[in-house]
Amino acid sequence: QVQLAESGGGLVDAGGSLRLSCLASGEVGRINAMAWFRETPGKRRELVAGITSGGTTRYGEYVKGRFIISRDGAKKSMYLQMNSLTPEDTAAYFCAADNSDYLTKFIWDYWGQGTQVTVSS
Repeated sequence: QVQLAESGGGLVDAGGSLRLSCLASGEVGRINAMAWFRETPGKRRELVAGITSGGTTRYGEYVKGRFIISRDGAKKSMYLQMNSLTPEDTAAYFCAADNSDYLTKFIWDYWGQGTQVTVSS
């Protein structure tokens, strides 16, 4: 099994930045694609950014140019640099990982517990 643990969330003013981290443990050799999703009450969980084992990335339309996803070569960590944050970015952010290398899946194999990001206006 794979365990994912997020960190780095918190409260930030609009226009500020945060860096989220996701640390994988357990059978990390199973992991190929990794991604960040976010969720707010009453809204469907949505993809923020994803990255394949080869480094191909995909971003949600609302974060392009503001957020940058990255991962280390050993598959053990993934990061999300979030810049120019707005109150609309307020959400619980979840780390996800998958045995496949596809970024278009909605149901992923492994999920973290989430970290809250709150952006004040």
